[in-house]
Amino acid sequence: MPSHVITLPNGITMPTLGQGTWFMGESSMAKKDEVAALQRGIDLGMTLIDTAEMYASGGAEKVTGEAIAGRRDKVFLVSKVLPGNASRRGTIAAFERSLKRMNTDYIDLYLLHWRGGYGLDETFEAMERLLADGKIRAYGVSNFDLDDMQEAAQYDNGNICVNQVLYNLASRGIEWDLMPWMQKRNIAVMAYSPLYQTRLLKSPGLKRVAQELSITPAQLALAWLLHQGTVPIPKTSSVKRVEENRKAWDIVLDTQVLAELDGIFPPPDHKMPLDVL
Repeated sequence: MPSHVITLPNGITMPTLGQGTWFMGESSMAKKDEVAALQRGIDLGMTLIDTAEMYASGGAEKVTGEAIAGRRDKVFLVSKVLPGNASRRGTIAAFERSLKRMNTDYIDLYLLHWRGGYGLDETFEAMERLLADGKIRAYGVSNFDLDDMQEAAQYDNGNICVNQVLYNLASRGIEWDLMPWMQKRNIAVMAYSPLYQTRLLKSPGLKRVAQELSITPAQLALAWLLHQGTVPIPKTSSVKRVEENRKAWDIVLDTQVLAELDGIFPPPDHKMPLDVL
């Protein structure tokens, strides 16, 4: 059975299946459903919530803050700083704004959303300060390819714990070089858009295999990511879908199923540019 937690290089544990918030906070009419979905996920053990200052210009963080009110101690909270804010002082200021929007005094994992104009030494110096002050428990990056990770390793004091990247059955390029490099260093792969923003669910092959297993295509896609040792963060505003996603933890895929999926979604046979959305 897949484990429900992984241990990061600094010793803290992180759930292996979480909830995303990209596109949340954009509509006041949707807020009630968004909060309810996140809270149901927390109740079911999907206590990792991933958000970012970019999402709805802070709106998703406000939704997250409402969802975790009164249950902050149960949640593994992830947020991200925009590259344009990622200077030494800018990172700290952006972080404090995120805290205020989510009504919390710490963030479990803080990520640089993607590379920008500021040097990584500046950003990681700010991250190290937040770490030393106890305001974050860990930090990492997002949308970093292998060369980015190798450069980052020069400045992070070995403290990068996570790289959040686009990864799913239809987007497997990281398996060629980035994932093996990270695995050797125990750096977790957090998989955003694990269902390729629902595009993956239209695959006839995925539907067929899921039907053979008496599960949904979404459950199969998430179970495959868990089998790969990654941390998928599917986003949904539906309580029913949250409950469906949770069941992915209980699915074990045998070698025959994995081989079928490789036939439908072949692994890379050469270096590919990092896929992003």
